[in-house]
Amino acid sequence: MRKLAGWVSLVLCMYGLKADSHYMACVFPFMYGDVTYYNCISVHSDFAWCSLDKKFQGRWRYCTGFDPPKCTFPFFYNSHMFSKCIKEGYVLNRSWCSLTKNYDEDGKWKQCSPYK
Repeated sequence: MRKLAGWVSLVLCMYGLKADSHYMACVFPFMYGDVTYYNCISVHSDFAWCSLDKKFQGRWRYCTGFDPPKCTFPFFYNSHMFSKCIKEGYVLNRSWCSLTKNYDEDGKWKQCSPYK
């Protein structure tokens, strides 16, 4: 019974928040309130979600493993331009990339695939 109540709550939440049941691509970055997000978020939700518009208009969907934000190439880091994932500046010796054209200004990044 407890699981049923959880599913009913989820359905009501999706209906009330206008969740889109059709697959549409997440938009990154997107603005929610006065904040710009570069990843899926869990603000006001127990599960990660993304906006379907550049500025949140009430259209959204839950994120999946296929929704990570994309690297922006080329990007600036330490006043140098890079056109692929780099290991410079990351203590774990893993590759990373910027989520914006200028990491020096924005500081937004993500880890790249370990195979790159």
